[in-house]
Amino acid sequence: MQTASEEEEFREYVQARGPALLRAAHQLTGHPLDAEDLLQNALTKTYLAWDRIQDRGALDGYVKRAMVNINISQWRRRKVEEYPSEELPEVTCEAEARGEVHEQLDQALSKLPERMRAAIVLRYYEDLSEREIARTLGISVGTVKSTVSRAMAKLRGELGIEAQSPQP
Repeated sequence: MQTASEEEEFREYVQARGPALLRAAHQLTGHPLDAEDLLQNALTKTYLAWDRIQDRGALDGYVKRAMVNINISQWRRRKVEEYPSEELPEVTCEAEARGEVHEQLDQALSKLPERMRAAIVLRYYEDLSEREIARTLGISVGTVKSTVSRAMAKLRGELGIEAQSPQP
């Protein structure tokens, strides 16, 4: 039975790490809706074991391991939904275009100074808050905000994206 403080601790953990865990689930499943289901199942198992988990620093590993195990179990139970055929379907160009955008973004990121690149990766890839980024990089929250803002402006310029003007 969970106490109120344990429930609050679990809720805070899910709020803080949920987006990163959802990205990991999406990498496992390859489909956004399946990823949400997988993460929900893993978080349910984690909640049930919450009072037995002593090392709170290892929670991400626990949840990710649960996701892998659940995904494998589902994969084993799943019926074959695809059948081999003589003809291959035509490949759409959409995937190629997305690959080009990711490649352009990677190139633009590599041109940023190290601290700007680190701030962007921590903010938008790792989904850390400004306070967490400041702690990680050893700088103030204000410096994080200005660094991310200047880095985004440089990335927009590099990618040829116009800056968004504020809505009236």
